Amino acid sequence: MKKKLAILLLALGILGMAAGCSKDKEDSKKTEDNKQAEESLTNEDGLVVAVDVENIEDYVKLGEYKNLEVTEQPKPEVTEEVLENNIHYLLVNNYKPVEVTEDRAVQQDDTVNIDYTGYMDGKEFEGGADTGADLRIGSGSFIDGFEDGLIGHKKGEEVTLDLTFPDPYKPNPDFSGKAVQFKVKINKISAPPALTDEWVAANTEFKTVEEFRNAQKEAIQVSLDSDYDTQVKSDLFGLVVENSEITKYPEDLMADAKVKVREQLDMMYQAQAGITLDDYIEQQGITEEETEKALEESAQQYLTQNLVVQAILDKEGVEFTEKEYEKEKEEYAKSAGFPDVATMESYADAKTIKENVLWEAACDIIQSTATIKEETSTEE
Repeated sequence: MKKKLAILLLALGILGMAAGCSKDKEDSKKTEDNKQAEESLTNEDGLVVAVDVENIEDYVKLGEYKNLEVTEQPKPEVTEEVLENNIHYLLVNNYKPVEVTEDRAVQQDDTVNIDYTGYMDGKEFEGGADTGADLRIGSGSFIDGFEDGLIGHKKGEEVTLDLTFPDPYKPNPDFSGKAVQFKVKINKISAPPALTDEWVAANTEFKTVEEFRNAQKEAIQVSLDSDYDTQVKSDLFGLVVENSEITKYPEDLMADAKVKVREQLDMMYQAQAGITLDDYIEQQGITEEETEKALEESAQQYLTQNLVVQAILDKEGVEFTEKEYEKEKEEYAKSAGFPDVATMESYADAKTIKENVLWEAACDIIQSTATIKEETSTEE
């Protein structure tokens, strides 16, 4: 049972990341007043806050948050291997493949044009055939064994694949676990484009391979630097949480947090596993009491972050009007790697963005007086 609960808590632990990938859906049972309150960016004083309470000191005994010290791994730099892998990924996924004219077999990351027919119990089945279909080897678009089964075969060959549908098979539960045979003809083989000056000039904003590679290296380094900075902030903020004490949680905010946690977790399971949270709980034999305890612990972690953030901002006298917040949000979108706020808002709901922006502001305060040391090691 401990392992099952650990899985549930792990999912809850990454909830913040999962929540940022989809818009929150309003609960149809909530009153219109509650909806408007949720959608409001500012409190009654016209300020954007992490938690809206009258006196933050009633809930948080803020510990030391200045002059902290953390030790981190050295800031990573882009290696040739990382650069090559990144460029290969871009060529495979972002650009049109080029037809292979030489006489060679299908390889990983090739795109094959195929005709195929599927047979179950010796008979063709509906939805199991197509002609002139493009399939990238390694995309995972077909059931296990289909794509790998074409590797090593050449243009014009006809291949017979004896496979088994996964169990369960969500697109058609009737096929779950059943044996299937596919007869496939390979019409054409295409491969990711070769990186040449001519191709770069014709297909990108750059003129040469060197310019293209340098731009990719710079973009990767920016991403690595951002990840490093986020890790430093997380470690420093963790120290502040350890130094602080939550004396109590606001009852109304705790109730809302538990609802949000459960809703987001349900959305995550449906998106990733095709089952509801209730279905998962039932399958794993987790009791309602255990579930409630896990949800409450996660809600407390979620509220602890926001309470400590607000305590730091209040202690420093930092306030955000809506206009000031919008400026902070623009800066955060850039630092998070989004081209603009609108793009960021297409990935995350307003509440998640607000909490991240205010967390970042609190962490900047912590980091401004902190000492960051690097680990020294002889091993790479």
